[in-house]
Amino acid sequence: MKRIGTTAVLLFLLSTAIFSQNLTQTVRGTILDEDSKMPLIGAQVIVLGSDPLLGTASDEQGNFRLDKVPIGRITLQVSYLGYKNAIIPNIVVNSGKETLLNLTMQESAIKMEEVVITEDKNKGEALNDMAMISARSISPEQTNRYAGGFNDPSRILSNFAGITSTQDGSNDIIVRGNSPKYVQWRLEGIQISNPNHFADQSSVGGSVSTLNNNILATSDFHTGAFSAEYGDVLSGVYDVKLRAGNNEKFESVFGFGLLGTDLTLEGPFKKGYGGSYLVNYRYSTVSLIQDIGLVDNLAGALNFQDAAFKVVLPTKKLGVFSVFGLGGTSSFLLEDVTPALWETPGDNGQRREIREDYQKRAHLLNLGLNHTLSLSPRSYLKTSLAYSNEGINDDVFESQLIKIYGTNGEYLRDSAQSRNLNFSGRLSKPTYRAELTYHHKFNAKNKIQIGSKYSLFAYEFEQSQIIEGGSTRFKLIDFNENLGTLRNFVNWKHLLNDDLTIVAGVHNLNVLLNKKSTLEPRLALNWQLSPSSAIHAGYGLHSTMESIHNYYARVRQPDGSIAEVNRDLDLLKAHHFVLGYEKRFGQHLMAKVELYYQDLYNLPVENLDSSYYATINEGLEFRYVDLVNEGTGKNYGIEITLERFFHRNYYFLFNTSLYQSKYHSLEGVERNTPYNGNYLVNILFGKEIPKLGPKQNRTLGLNAKVFFGGGRKIIPLLRDNNGQLAVDPSNNRFWDYSKAYDRSLGDTYQVILSASYKWNRLRATHEIFLNIDNVTNNKGKISEFYDESKPNNIGYLTQFGVFPNLMYRVYF
Repeated sequence: MKRIGTTAVLLFLLSTAIFSQNLTQTVRGTILDEDSKMPLIGAQVIVLGSDPLLGTASDEQGNFRLDKVPIGRITLQVSYLGYKNAIIPNIVVNSGKETLLNLTMQESAIKMEEVVITEDKNKGEALNDMAMISARSISPEQTNRYAGGFNDPSRILSNFAGITSTQDGSNDIIVRGNSPKYVQWRLEGIQISNPNHFADQSSVGGSVSTLNNNILATSDFHTGAFSAEYGDVLSGVYDVKLRAGNNEKFESVFGFGLLGTDLTLEGPFKKGYGGSYLVNYRYSTVSLIQDIGLVDNLAGALNFQDAAFKVVLPTKKLGVFSVFGLGGTSSFLLEDVTPALWETPGDNGQRREIREDYQKRAHLLNLGLNHTLSLSPRSYLKTSLAYSNEGINDDVFESQLIKIYGTNGEYLRDSAQSRNLNFSGRLSKPTYRAELTYHHKFNAKNKIQIGSKYSLFAYEFEQSQIIEGGSTRFKLIDFNENLGTLRNFVNWKHLLNDDLTIVAGVHNLNVLLNKKSTLEPRLALNWQLSPSSAIHAGYGLHSTMESIHNYYARVRQPDGSIAEVNRDLDLLKAHHFVLGYEKRFGQHLMAKVELYYQDLYNLPVENLDSSYYATINEGLEFRYVDLVNEGTGKNYGIEITLERFFHRNYYFLFNTSLYQSKYHSLEGVERNTPYNGNYLVNILFGKEIPKLGPKQNRTLGLNAKVFFGGGRKIIPLLRDNNGQLAVDPSNNRFWDYSKAYDRSLGDTYQVILSASYKWNRLRATHEIFLNIDNVTNNKGKISEFYDESKPNNIGYLTQFGVFPNLMYRVYF
């Protein structure tokens, strides 16, 4: 018995000793030349502040490896003769997962014989070195840390200057007063469909993104004056990157949250081969709970599932192949829906005697192949093939309501009768893309890109609706067409010296449907006034097609005939001007001011001199009318940012934007666009408390966000001269179009809090996230509608109320 007791004590002491050891992990990756993508052999990598010093050098493939790096946050410094030093801060090292990095270095324009240039790449700069203005990088670590992210890369954007959303719970992206439908999404460098569940035909955001942080790498977002490689876009470009899977060992992540339950798997194909796979699958938690029978069917529940993958296949002589994909399905059925819950086609939802049920089903799929082939030590060729498919089915059912009265004549309830399909929409948008880009680095001062991109859209679109007051179904849209576009570009980057850089280029867009074409010059420069301050300026002419349904709209003519009058619509165009100043106070604090002006023209507006209507205001609602490219608009403003990057376990971000967004239709009146909020203010801060617990293996993170902004401009309900409602429901007359977008219903604000708790074990890392959106439950008014059951017969669409999101993850 004594021996047993002694053995137990020894085992306990041994296990205590094992778990009290400092937990470590491997940090490894590759180092490439930023321009040629060739590996840098012998680049020095050290962990700043490590004692004893941890360091290594890259091998002949540019690979480096650091073993037994203590868990927590580290900063790497990478140096190479003749190149600018690269400083990579805030690298999170967990015990349950290796840290993999893909790093690039910029050759110095000044040749030094035996001196390493010591200029660090600034934090927050875009990864794309051709994008020097109105662009920034966003890391997965930021999307995890910032309050309000919801594990959704779309929502993280509203933390930055010039970008906001409608505050109604959707994840749409409003950039500098432009419509969300003019944002371009890209995945692994290729344009894709709107990657959101429950999207609409104009691709205006959605409710839940199919992307999540488990699969993302650092990505770029551009807000204006884009470099020449970006075309067919007016508003913003979100260039999303997927990380590569671990090519040496199998790893996985399991997550369970209120919104979704997901599993991520990654690993090598075989030992000694550099290829890897990464795959993620997520299922709506509400749907999962229903499927296993824990609750009955939840009316109105948002059901969705999605998956993503990336496979990297390097070869010895044929370059590197990368195959990737992203897809998802979603559906809901909303009964007795009102404009306060969801916007449906037409105004019948505002009539007391009519009940509307809204059923939506949607899917999206994006598949791509990238191939990078080195042609010489200074040039490489990138080839891309991709397929996208977006499908949306919308059905709006109407039921006639009759009042039921008791024997004494008292009102009891409404009863729904004769449920009929009113609006029906079927949309399918298969797209085939092929892209070829040649990159050549002449020397340290000159780099050129030449590219061509072809897209074939195979549209199938049908919409119909019952004509008001009758039983005849009218086809709003009915076409099955192929439409091609061809884009070409040239981009040239020239470093006059290490302080002055110029990027110039031209983009050519050709729409093969109606032979429309543009030639768009682009120019940007950055002047490093000192090691801590810089001025940047840029100009770009940009153009895009309007949403395809406008081209094929079937419009009733004065003689009663039906015609597709918009087939010859021209491209929307805009001149972008940007001027900015940036000041760095050390490595961790940055202040930035940026002014912009966007001159929009060729905007499609209704061909009627008394109409307010322009397609740039089109959101979830839509109108099919005769359009002409005679509208104009302007967006201008100033953005101010003060940002302390995460250092010494805390960060803060303050930014504000003062802006205007205006347009003219044929009526000649200057109006606000609905997205003209006039101002926005973001205040974010956070604190991380590491080394908690008896083993110092736990970390607590606390984050908060405060937002203030102007409300969305609205079309108000009809009122008389005394301000009393003057709507006419029987004739579907509700809106005062003469006052379209004159005002909003007031400013909005939100307070968001989040907390995370992480603990590292020997072979696994556990994390719990809690995000509470709109803590104060403030329900600011966004828009109004007619509702007989409400006080004064006015109902309101309001801000989304308090919403807690809890998530647990384990890395193993």
